[in-house]
Amino acid sequence: MPVDARIADLRRQLDEANYRYYVLDDPTIPDAEYDRLLRELEALEAAHPELASPDSPTQRVGNAPSGAFAEVRHAVPMLSLANAFTDEEVADFVRRIDERLGRDQLAFSVEPKLDGLAISLRYEDGRFVRGATRGDGATGEDVTANLRTIKAVPLRLRGRDWPRTLEVRGEVYMPVAAFRAYNERALAEGRKPLANPRNGAAGSLRQLDPRVTAQRPLAFYAYGVGAFEGGELPPTHSRTLAKLREWGFPVSAENRVVDGLDGLLGYYREIGAKRERLPFEIDGVVYKLDDYAGQREMGFVSRAPRWAIAHKFPAQEQATVVESIEVNVGRTGAVTPWALMQPVQVGGVTVTRATLHNADQVARLDVRNGDTVIVRRAGDVIPEVVRVVPERRPPGTTPWRMPTHCPVCGSELVREEDAAVWRCSGELVCPAQRKEAIIHFASRRAMDIDGLGERYIEDLSDLGYVASVADLYKLTLDDLLEMKRRADERDGTVPETVKAGKVATKWAENLIGAIDRSRRTTLERFLNALGIQHVGESTAKALAAWYGDIEVIRRLPWPLFKRVPDVGGEVARAIGHFFGQAGNQEVIDRLLERGVVITDVHPPQPKLREGLDFATLLVDLEIPKITRVRAEQLAAAFPDGTGLVEAEEHRFVAAGLPADTAQALAAWLREPAHAQLLRQGLDALARLDAVTPALEAAPSGPLDGRTAVLTGTLASMGRDEAKARLEALGAKVAGSVSKKTSFVVAGEAAGSKLDKAQELGVEIWDEARLLAFLAEHGAAPGGA
Repeated sequence: MPVDARIADLRRQLDEANYRYYVLDDPTIPDAEYDRLLRELEALEAAHPELASPDSPTQRVGNAPSGAFAEVRHAVPMLSLANAFTDEEVADFVRRIDERLGRDQLAFSVEPKLDGLAISLRYEDGRFVRGATRGDGATGEDVTANLRTIKAVPLRLRGRDWPRTLEVRGEVYMPVAAFRAYNERALAEGRKPLANPRNGAAGSLRQLDPRVTAQRPLAFYAYGVGAFEGGELPPTHSRTLAKLREWGFPVSAENRVVDGLDGLLGYYREIGAKRERLPFEIDGVVYKLDDYAGQREMGFVSRAPRWAIAHKFPAQEQATVVESIEVNVGRTGAVTPWALMQPVQVGGVTVTRATLHNADQVARLDVRNGDTVIVRRAGDVIPEVVRVVPERRPPGTTPWRMPTHCPVCGSELVREEDAAVWRCSGELVCPAQRKEAIIHFASRRAMDIDGLGERYIEDLSDLGYVASVADLYKLTLDDLLEMKRRADERDGTVPETVKAGKVATKWAENLIGAIDRSRRTTLERFLNALGIQHVGESTAKALAAWYGDIEVIRRLPWPLFKRVPDVGGEVARAIGHFFGQAGNQEVIDRLLERGVVITDVHPPQPKLREGLDFATLLVDLEIPKITRVRAEQLAAAFPDGTGLVEAEEHRFVAAGLPADTAQALAAWLREPAHAQLLRQGLDALARLDAVTPALEAAPSGPLDGRTAVLTGTLASMGRDEAKARLEALGAKVAGSVSKKTSFVVAGEAAGSKLDKAQELGVEIWDEARLLAFLAEHGAAPGGA
C-alpha cells in the first residue's frame, strides 16, 4: 500500500475508534491496538513530513508551551442562564413562555447542568481551527492547543452536510472516576491532588503547556451551537444535538425532550435521584425551549435568554465543628470572618474553612468556638456556615467579637457607618492588601505600567523588594535581575541559559522603562491608582475635574467631597477616611518624592464656589435634624462659624432652632471628633476660597444638563471615545438607565440597558444619529 494511502487509512481507523469510544460509547478496538496504530502513524508522518496534516490524531499535543492566552471575541455571545431554585420559579418560567407564544403544548429540550468549564469550538470547512473559554461571555481566552489534547473533541467533522463555518458550544469536564484515579496517583507520587473535578477541568484547560493538559483526564459534551455560516441547522435544539452527534461530537445520553411543566419537574426529580450515580458532577438541570422559532420570539433579557433556565439542586450541607474563628483581610481592606473547622466532605470536596461573611452574620448566627455548625456548599459558591446546632454547644463558650486591630499590620479596624463591613485602616501599607494594591496601581486604567504582571508583583512583594506602591519607583535594573534569579532558585526553574552564564536583561530594561514612563500621569489616573474604596474611574475623573490638585484633595475633610456631583455620604466618607490615614499620606509623599508628576494640575472649578458657604458645610456634615433651613439660620447667627463649637444650647434656640433640634446639635458637638471635623471643614473652606477662581458665566454646551447612557458596540469608535466626546459637549455619561436618563446611545448587541430605556420611554439614539450630532457640533475627543 502506498505511504499516503496507509497514512489516510490509519487516520480513518483512529478517528473511527475515537468516535465509537467517546460519542457512541461502543469501543471496537482495545487500547493496546489503538496505541499500536497511533505509533505507526507517528512514525510514518515523521518519515514523510510533507504528508502532515493539522487534523491528524497525532497532532493533539503540541511541543512548545504558550507564553499566554490570546483574547478571542465570540462571534455570538456565550450567554449565562437565569437560575431557578423552586418548582414555583420553573412554573413562572413556563407561564411566561406560554403567555408570549400562546401555544397549547410546549416542548423543551432538557439536559444535566455539568459542573465544568464552558467552551466554544470553531470549525471551518469541517476542521477544528480554534477553541476558546467562555470568559465574560463576550470575550474568552484562546485555548486551542489544550483543547486539541482532549480526544473527545473532534479535529475533523464526520459526514459532509455541516456548515462551512460552525461554532459548537459545550462543557469540558473531568469524569468523577477519572478525577479520583488521578488524585490517587498524585498522592502516591507525592504530587498535589486536584481540589475537585470542576477546578481540575478549569485548571487543566488553562495550563500554558498543552503537554500538562494532555496528562489530565478531560472529557467534553456538546450542548449547542453558536455562529454558523454556509449551511442550515435543523429547526429544533434537540435535532441539532442529534446532528452534532452525527458530526462526531459527544452529547449527553441524559438529554431528552419533555412536554410542559410536568415534564420539566419530572426530569428534574429523575436526574436528582441518580445524581450521585452519574459519571460526572452536576449542580442542576437545564431547560431550553426546543424550537428555534420560539426561541427567537422569546428573545433575551439582560445577558440571559428568556427561553432557557437552569434549575439548580438544593445546596449540599454537612455538620462539623468550629475549631476557631479567624479574620481575613482583602485587597480593599475588607475584613471577613472565617470559621476554621474539622475537615468534612461537602459536595465531594473536603472543606476546612467556611465564610461567615461579616460580623453581623456571626452575631446573627451566634457562632462560637467549639460549636457544631451546618456547612453548605453550592456549586462554585464558597462554603458557608448556615446555622448552629445549639444543643451540641459545649459549656463555657462566649460570643465572638471582631478584633480591634488588623491581624496582618496591626492597624485599627474600622466599620463603615450603616454598613456591615469592617476594614483595615492600613490600606496602602497593609501587607495583606499590598499585592492587589500594586496590581490595581499598575493596571492600564491607572498608572499603566506595561509588563508589570501579577507574577512579578508576587515575587517583588514576597522577596521584599516592594513594601508599597511607592517602592516601585526606587527599583533598579539590578533589583529586577536579582529578584528574577532568587525567584527561579526558589521555584527550581533556573533556565539552562542562566546556568550557562547567559542572563536575559531585556525584560527588566523594558519594565524599568515602563515604570519611568508612568511617572508622568494625570490626576484622574493617580487618584484611580490609589485604590480608594468606592473610587473608580468615574469618581476619580470627577474629583480631578472639580478640585484639580492632589495637594488640595488630600487635605480635605470628608464633607467637602460631597461638593462633587454624584458623590454621596458613603463615598465621601471613604475618600476622607483614606486621606485621614497617616500611612496613606506617607505613601503619597514618597510617590511624589520619587518623581511621580501630575501633569494636569489646575485650580478648582469656579462652580465649586456655589457650595463654599458655612450653611452648605453644616448640611454636608449630616448633623441630626440640621436641614438646609436650620443650617441657614445657624449661618446667619454664626457668620464665620468659629463660635458654633463653644456656643451654649440656648444660643441655638435664639438662632431660631426648635428645642429638640438645638439639643441634638449640642449633643453632636459634645463629641470631640465631631467638633474637630467642624473645625477642619471651616479651615478647608478658607483654603478653597483662597484658590478657587471667581465664578463667571461659562458658555453652555449643547448637552449641558443631559445624561446619556452607552450600550452595545459602536462600529466607528470605542466606548471611551464616545463617552469623551459626549462629555466634551456637556453631557454626563452614566452607567445605568433611570428616569433621569435623557437618551441612550444603542450600538450593536445592545442589551438590558436598551430594554430598560424602552420600558421607561427614554429617547434612543442609534450610531448614525450620534455621529450626525457629533459632526454638527464639532465634538473633539476628550481625555482618556
